[in-house]
Amino acid sequence: MPTGCPNCAASGTPASVELVYRALPEKLEVACSGYAWGAWLPYTHGVSLGEGNTPCFDLKRLAQDLGVRQLTVKHEGMNPTGSHKDRMSVQGISRALDVGASTVVLASSGNAAVSAAAYCAVAGLRCEVAAYRGMPEPFVRALNRLGAKRLVFDQSFDRWEYVRQQVEREGAFALTNYSLPAVGSPAFGVEGYRAVALECAADGCLPDHILVPTARGDLLWGVYTGLRDLLANGLISHMPRLWAVEPFPRLTRVLEGALLQSEFFGQTAQFSTAGSTVTLQQELAVQLSGGGVVVSNDHEAAKGVSRLGAEGLWVELCAGACVSALSSLLKQGQIAATDHALLMLTARGDRDTLDLKF
Repeated sequence: MPTGCPNCAASGTPASVELVYRALPEKLEVACSGYAWGAWLPYTHGVSLGEGNTPCFDLKRLAQDLGVRQLTVKHEGMNPTGSHKDRMSVQGISRALDVGASTVVLASSGNAAVSAAAYCAVAGLRCEVAAYRGMPEPFVRALNRLGAKRLVFDQSFDRWEYVRQQVEREGAFALTNYSLPAVGSPAFGVEGYRAVALECAADGCLPDHILVPTARGDLLWGVYTGLRDLLANGLISHMPRLWAVEPFPRLTRVLEGALLQSEFFGQTAQFSTAGSTVTLQQELAVQLSGGGVVVSNDHEAAKGVSRLGAEGLWVELCAGACVSALSSLLKQGQIAATDHALLMLTARGDRDTLDLKF
């Protein structure tokens, strides 16, 4: 069901579908790859480039500067293609192989495109990427090197229409959403993000708050469901509050009462979290975890990138936004000085094309 729940769509309230696991293990084994979590993820074997097991480590100086007891980062830029999207690719492309697809198609002008191209190359599948005309040159070079086919479009929704046509006419496997109103990416790929929660639990890193750069909420939802199931099985002591970090008000406006299926336009250099749509999965993830949403504009995100750079971390712009978001939540009293916060650093920064000044 790449377009989500048909009954929900028919009623005018589109929603993703979710995998349900028949039985989850009573304990976590330390994983050596994204597949070693066994029954906690859909696929236990398949294509791999050694993704996962990204490090969690504390930033003591920055914690002191911000005024929080403990500040941890999980550096997803340490994945093989440099972003968290490898977690989606490994499970999603394993699903494509399982259903006998020969082509994977997606709408992306950034990290997901590069990741899909790499994992399709390993799997021996064709990869078609519907991208913006202004796709940053580092991503264009990567797609060329990895053998992916790039289709260029001026409008975002034209990319989605191309994906839809390839799925319905050619039998391609969609790795990303193509429905409007939007839902999350197809479920098998999103499930790959559960491994973030599993790794944190296995590493003994259970913060009070997790801040996640968010567009349509795939990563946010995957982390939530992983934590939810760990809590239900008695493997963690509490549910961290999840905070979506967005570059301009989208989910913010939904939580204030705007219709979920609306479009929310804004300009941002945070290309990984750009877009005008909101999904039910991101709304539920923050509500059910007791968290919320924070807006961090490009200027504030650039300051965050600089502060993380002073800690030896070069990350993409939207990952830097988490620093200013944390500062805002501390000032608002939503996060206490005695709390432990974790920032999801979604990708390394060498592909950002803008050098924002502040």
